[in-house]
Amino acid sequence: MAYIIYGLGNAGDEYAVTRHNTGRMALDAYYDAHDDFDDTQYDKKKSAHTARCGGGKSATLLVWYEGFMNNSGKALVSLVKNQKQAEQTIVIYDDVDLPLGSFKISFDRGDGGHNGLKSVISYLKTKKFIRVRIGVAQTTPKGKLKKPRGEDAFKKYLLSPFKPDERKQLKKVFKAVSEALDCLRTQKREKCTSMHHLP
Repeated sequence: MAYIIYGLGNAGDEYAVTRHNTGRMALDAYYDAHDDFDDTQYDKKKSAHTARCGGGKSATLLVWYEGFMNNSGKALVSLVKNQKQAEQTIVIYDDVDLPLGSFKISFDRGDGGHNGLKSVISYLKTKKFIRVRIGVAQTTPKGKLKKPRGEDAFKKYLLSPFKPDERKQLKKVFKAVSEALDCLRTQKREKCTSMHHLP
């Protein structure tokens, strides 16, 4: 498998449109926008649903883990077996250090306190994979980030659902993310990083 695209989130309807499920929502949007992927299949060994597209160097596998965020790496451990495969793995996730309406592509970073990302790094034993970071932070009228203070407030915020107007904003972000993912599947990572981001 040439490329793996993994959207982080928690399985279950109660989490479906929460901020912490942004990566999973973006993957859903990407799958819905492309008719060349197979129907999703459940893989019991990985505790994940997957969908495949293409073959050879352009083959792509989408992955939705059917467990909790804190154990996200479990879905990848049997798929990513060497550093080359890790570098062709794309992990999409929510980032409270970016404002809602934005996204960035990065590579070989720390976990930023994100428990799903911590799990991925722990299972893969490397930080050298691609990240698509989607902003979920609120901002002040002057554009400064408004991050919740305290562990309980932080958790409550991440597990709260997006408001209707925020979901409309996310649709635009997900469309741009889909274009970035298409780029990452066909172009060099550095080119995609410079070309695709919001704002």
